[in-house]
Amino acid sequence: MADVSEATYDLLRAHGLTTIFGNPGSNELPFLAGMPDDFRYILGLHEGAVLAMADGYAQARGGAAFVNLHAAAGTGNAMGALTNSVYSHSPLIITAGQQVRSTIGQEVMLANVDAQSLPKPLVKWSCEPACAQDVPRSISQAIHIANLPAKGPVYVSVPYDDWAQEAPAETKHLLTRATTTAGSLSADQLATLVGALDRAENPVLVLGPEVDAEYANDDAVRLADALGAPVWIAPSPSRCPFPTRHRSFRGVLPAAVQGITDALVGHDLILVAGAPVFRYHQFVPGEYLPDGARLIHLTSDPGEAARAPMGDALVGGVRDALSRLADSVTPGRRPVLPPRPDIPQARTSSERVHPEELFELLRGTAPDDAVYVKESTSTTGAFWSQVDISRQGSYFFPASGGLGFGLPAAVGAQLANPDRQVIGLIGDGSANYGITALWTAAQYDIPVIIVILKNGTYGALRWFSTVLGSGETPGMDVPGIDFTAIAAGYGVTATAVRTGDDFVRAFKTALGSGKPAVIEVETDLTEP
Repeated sequence: MADVSEATYDLLRAHGLTTIFGNPGSNELPFLAGMPDDFRYILGLHEGAVLAMADGYAQARGGAAFVNLHAAAGTGNAMGALTNSVYSHSPLIITAGQQVRSTIGQEVMLANVDAQSLPKPLVKWSCEPACAQDVPRSISQAIHIANLPAKGPVYVSVPYDDWAQEAPAETKHLLTRATTTAGSLSADQLATLVGALDRAENPVLVLGPEVDAEYANDDAVRLADALGAPVWIAPSPSRCPFPTRHRSFRGVLPAAVQGITDALVGHDLILVAGAPVFRYHQFVPGEYLPDGARLIHLTSDPGEAARAPMGDALVGGVRDALSRLADSVTPGRRPVLPPRPDIPQARTSSERVHPEELFELLRGTAPDDAVYVKESTSTTGAFWSQVDISRQGSYFFPASGGLGFGLPAAVGAQLANPDRQVIGLIGDGSANYGITALWTAAQYDIPVIIVILKNGTYGALRWFSTVLGSGETPGMDVPGIDFTAIAAGYGVTATAVRTGDDFVRAFKTALGSGKPAVIEVETDLTEP
């Protein structure tokens, strides 16, 4: 008979979860000691970086990732990064080692007290199995819950003496189980929605990360073309669900009530697909919708549907809905939209590299299928003004705005995408939250390119201080950091540049090296 450890590895293998992201402690050693040869362990030096790497890996591969944390301390270290995974709907199966089962109630050292409550409310589901024999089934349940709509992270705490116990014979049934969603629009729902779109004088589409995650970008393009409708991306997008040079593309909606209303003025029907309605940030109150506008929401997440403050929601498969709508609406009822104007000339700087110039240079130098992981929050406007993204899975951003996602996620995304170049665009304030991921990139020879935009301050925070009228406050500057020295200490080749020409030379060298690289770029301060 197999023991619990062997049964669990068989289960993970059956689901393609043969990569383990972790930072081990004593509670995890009995599980890791039995790791089969066809599994690989990706070590991170801090649990926040571990979880963000797994998040980037899961999003880039379009599937789940397995994470192994250390008890309560490791779980706590990872929870900052976990805030992003919730809103990116990343299916992470997070496990944590627990003390010997008979000692948990004594609260001995490294006991994970009230373990299943610790990660809530940031996970879809959490548990500590009631007995060792239930560990494989509990992990199976976690895998299925993580992957069913709406996808998201789950958590299982396992006492370390459970792994050596005998697994029940019934465990074999777990290896062949499958759970899939069958939800889609009914014929009546589809007809009602098609009728609303056909009758609308001026419809608009607002698309979110689920469109990209579900490979529905082409269906969104077909629907926009059939309707002759403009397309906005929902506020603070964690992914890019629509080609940015398509004639319908209008940019990213601002993350404020009045800003969204102003952007959508004149539209009588707003169809939001694969995004919450809406994730506001700065508090700029106003009317939720323009006068005379109706909002219809397509989402696989019942929570998103229930908490929206306006509109009608349909909960089901977003890709299926967009595909059927594109096939069913009446094309040609509205004039074809004109082509987009040319990308504007980037602004430049005499002493540093302006972010617009940096992104313009990347557009001309990076491979056409490059993947961008961005966590330079003060350069959002500059990025979208210069970018040309046309392929699925080409852009990732921290879904909840929590810093520390970007650099490790870029490492994880490169691990999942060996055939595409991943470029991390990371602010100097953000970089410090996940800098230890450089060590992982070096140790596992992961050829990610990290571009650190160095302006010496928390730029987005400075901008937000003007929104709040708070003036100058402590803690907004981060001077005196040498990222080239830090990168070298972790074993990564690094270069510091101050001009566009120097950046292009450094970037081409990094592209040709096949090794991880850091390029520190002195940049101007801009507004988001």
